[in-house]
Amino acid sequence: MGAINLVCYKEPMQTIFAPGLLAGEVAIITGGGTGIGRAIAREMGMLGSQLVLAGRRLEPLLDAKAELESQGVSVWVRPTDIRKVDEVEALVQGALEHFGKITILVNNAGGQFPSPAQHISPKGFEAVVRNNLLGTWNMIWSVANRAMIPARRGRIINITAQVERGFPGMAHTGAARAGVQNLTRTLAVEWACHGIRINCVAPGVIRSSGIEQYPPELIEASRRAIPLKRLGTPEEVSHLVVYLSSRAADYITGQTFIIDGGQALWSSPWEIPDEVLP
Repeated sequence: MGAINLVCYKEPMQTIFAPGLLAGEVAIITGGGTGIGRAIAREMGMLGSQLVLAGRRLEPLLDAKAELESQGVSVWVRPTDIRKVDEVEALVQGALEHFGKITILVNNAGGQFPSPAQHISPKGFEAVVRNNLLGTWNMIWSVANRAMIPARRGRIINITAQVERGFPGMAHTGAARAGVQNLTRTLAVEWACHGIRINCVAPGVIRSSGIEQYPPELIEASRRAIPLKRLGTPEEVSHLVVYLSSRAADYITGQTFIIDGGQALWSSPWEIPDEVLP
């Protein structure tokens, strides 16, 4: 097989938004040290937001902090396992002590591994659901109750995945992400009276550090299944997240926005044998 065409898109603009769009905001971004989370942090910081970056490993957080602070962004970091309620509570309390408020929450942290469903152990399935669904809920519950509901304002963006047609090859994360999307619709109704807008962004295959764990042939098969014939970039996801975080999206809540180059409309890299048992 030939080389995988991962780079077929010119470098994006630094930001598509007006300077100062997020001035006065304080955003928590989980998984903010690498990949999509770091791109979101970079753009939000450039637009005036103060940042709280969380993730399991301290080193990427400190690296992101140094980069952002060199550009004049105010950043506070804390290693956090979102599956653990006490660590989430410490993160939120620390953010409030440091900045005095939390106005935006981006639930970007998550993790999964590719596997046919029959080879996923109960322990493996539980681990992914605890991370991608329960961990997201832990963050939402703590930030909403400690910061957003008392302030009667907030923006929550959950990074999920395109799961409308199921998620062959990753049933565990498909179930978890679908749960987050349903939770988002529920909370959009319950918390509208508190001034909270909550939406999902569902990326397709994005050219970031997160795809390094997948076999090259799977990535290339995914690329061929995308009508635009390329992978997305973290910055393209960031633009959408920033828009939903801003006052420009005040009339949008409970929605899932797919950003996948049209893949959901066309086909899937999951192969089905020609002969299917009756």
